[in-house]
Amino acid sequence: MTHLKKRDLLETISGQPASDGDGVKLTRVFGGRDSARFDPFLMLDEFGSDSAEDYIGGFPSHPHRGFETVTYMLEGRMLHEDHMGNRGLLEPGGVQWMTAGRGIIHSEMPQQDHGSMRGFQLWLNLPAAEKMQPAHYQDLPADAVPEYPTGNGGKLKLIAGTLEFNNTTLQGAITGKSTEPLYLDLLLTPGERLELPVPAGHTLMSYVYDGDIEVQGEKARARLKTGQLGRYGQGELVEMQAADQGARVLLIAGKPIGEPIVQYGPFVMNSEAEIHQAVRDFQDGHLAS
Repeated sequence: MTHLKKRDLLETISGQPASDGDGVKLTRVFGGRDSARFDPFLMLDEFGSDSAEDYIGGFPSHPHRGFETVTYMLEGRMLHEDHMGNRGLLEPGGVQWMTAGRGIIHSEMPQQDHGSMRGFQLWLNLPAAEKMQPAHYQDLPADAVPEYPTGNGGKLKLIAGTLEFNNTTLQGAITGKSTEPLYLDLLLTPGERLELPVPAGHTLMSYVYDGDIEVQGEKARARLKTGQLGRYGQGELVEMQAADQGARVLLIAGKPIGEPIVQYGPFVMNSEAEIHQAVRDFQDGHLAS
């Protein structure tokens, strides 16, 4: 039997407090400088609070060009509205996969004034050949995101991608993307060990948002605690084991694009000239036309 190389952790990152939109408090897990090492991913934010003052301002109307945003809600309700007249209500367990393409102007506003709100937003780059496609998005209610048992009491929600697991090919809610994203939400029971295949050459990260895990690599064992992201080296398999209290983990992988990344706020292109054009288009009202 062919030995599958286990991926070792290369880097551990602790999320940092940040603010975005109209004062929404969040944790920036990664993003900004040195983003090439996460290719094709650009940013991951976790937002979450029991206090409405931390999220009530929401994300008023703002532009995007050149990438995709993936919003995954755990708790709370958020309304998306855009310049094309689309409206979509994100509720607990729901996902919105938005391809900004050549341009979209939208808002994301809370639909509650009390209670908990928690979720994630992932930014996924687009290849140059796809950056200027027309904008579009998919709203997925919770029951449209397939969930599978791990076999040891845990659960695996497959937001995006295709996964070979327990001799079965599992299909995620989103497939067919050129960057081949794999996006899983894992619920691991206390002490549960899980092995998952990941395509060789794909960038791989895991973010622990509840509990702790141990990662068993080819060369070493390492621990990831709540609020930490691990970036992995090369291999075909990831092995993790939940600590005594169990764990909730996002597992995210994708095929690197390998192109220059030039980012200016909500615009992500391949050159400074394209960024300047995006700014001019936005100022002239032509960003999304």
